[in-house]
Amino acid sequence: MTDARESTGPTGEAPARHTPGTPCWVSLMVHGLAATEEFYGALFGWEFRPGPQQLGPYVRALLDGREVAGLGRLPPDRQLPIAWTPYFASRNADLTAGMVRSRGGTIGVGPLDASDAGRLAIGSDPAGAVFGVWQAAAHLGTAVSGVPGTPVWNELLTFESASVAKFYQTVFGYEEEPVVSADFDYVTLLRDGEPVAGIHGLGQALPRDRGPHWVTYFQVADVDDTLDHLVHLGGHVLKPAHDTAHGRVATVADPEGARFAVLQR
Repeated sequence: MTDARESTGPTGEAPARHTPGTPCWVSLMVHGLAATEEFYGALFGWEFRPGPQQLGPYVRALLDGREVAGLGRLPPDRQLPIAWTPYFASRNADLTAGMVRSRGGTIGVGPLDASDAGRLAIGSDPAGAVFGVWQAAAHLGTAVSGVPGTPVWNELLTFESASVAKFYQTVFGYEEEPVVSADFDYVTLLRDGEPVAGIHGLGQALPRDRGPHWVTYFQVADVDDTLDHLVHLGGHVLKPAHDTAHGRVATVADPEGARFAVLQR
């Protein structure tokens, strides 16, 4: 992980509209929606209200009345990986989807309208990591950041960073800031000079049961207290809390197996 400077004001309010290419939303599709709401509601203090139903039952998570993330229910016959998916802002989801295809990625869902909220597509990069594209209309995306219970960073774990970074750079217009190191393969993606996401090449250390995938980091007030609470709620600690240059971090999974990280700045 590298430093993620917040694009928020002193009150924690997000800009009215996310800059194209920046992460603007995270969403999780699960089998047990009610149980998942209960888990994250207890862990992060989220409340929920109904969202667009184009892909099935879906709710938006709110923190102090402001939208943070989305949860949806997978169709019973779909055995897809349970994973948090970051969405990147786009002015035109159809054009972005076309760019994804032309650069070797795939589009599995959409582009389609999500009621009056906006237009979305869900695709994967050439290595297979899944991500979303969001063209905002009534719903601009995550409305608050920089406080506990909100997404703070998105990081792609993949085999190697260079070729995958080139894909995202071409599709979303990022600049790249690679780490110059013989034993650490990492590229920070920037937009207008600000870091927006990271790509970590793990080579053969990439978990074979997962393949390339995005990991969302959620900010918390105290990582160790959060881990105790998470285990009590039925979650699992995958990588214990450890101190980094950017804060105290742990990698965890919810009761259905969705992996994410928690960060105490």
